Amino acid sequence: MQRRSALRHALAASLFALSLVPGLARAADTLADIQQSWEVIRYQTPARQREKAFEQLAERAHQLREAQPGRPEPLIWEGIVLSSWAGEKGGLGALGLVKQARGLYEQAIAIDARALDGSALASLGVLYAKVPGWPIGFGDKARAKELLQQALKINPQGIDPNFFYAELLADQGQNAEALSHLEKALQAPPRPARQIADTGRREEIKALMGKLQAAR
Repeated sequence: MQRRSALRHALAASLFALSLVPGLARAADTLADIQQSWEVIRYQTPARQREKAFEQLAERAHQLREAQPGRPEPLIWEGIVLSSWAGEKGGLGALGLVKQARGLYEQAIAIDARALDGSALASLGVLYAKVPGWPIGFGDKARAKELLQQALKINPQGIDPNFFYAELLADQGQNAEALSHLEKALQAPPRPARQIADTGRREEIKALMGKLQAAR
């Protein structure tokens, strides 16, 4: 009995030690794991904790991408995580992250532009819309519009491409057209297993709609 008890304690101690080593205690992430973790960080984690959380998620997304070479979906999600991390980080220190994300989106588009309903096109469009232009960054509103329109052709009813395109239109003072796309975004059908993201995105849509309506 004492020998079995000692063995159990030794096993428990070993498992605890393994749990402290990054990557060993966690089972291999799936795309759904990365997606769900991103949603929780983006919409439910306090702002002061998000930068570190996205940094940690970026490593997990990178490992998934390396484990599935040639697949566009892990490329897209690593890009999304890096873009989100850059957004929390801000400043010139974020430029390296958005450049990495741009490269990942471009690789995904080269493999299959329609993957995840054109998410690489939409996400790359957002980068071109929000990153500063030359000589600081690679931002380009015309390129952003082109990419977002391509994403809308693939997923015309989607909540994300309509919202992102509305943001760009609003930034350019095209408020009436922006509101039209925001209305369409609100009417987008719920996405399977994306309740957190859908709820958070709808709040962002309503906030932008309120701002544009107040400016009339």
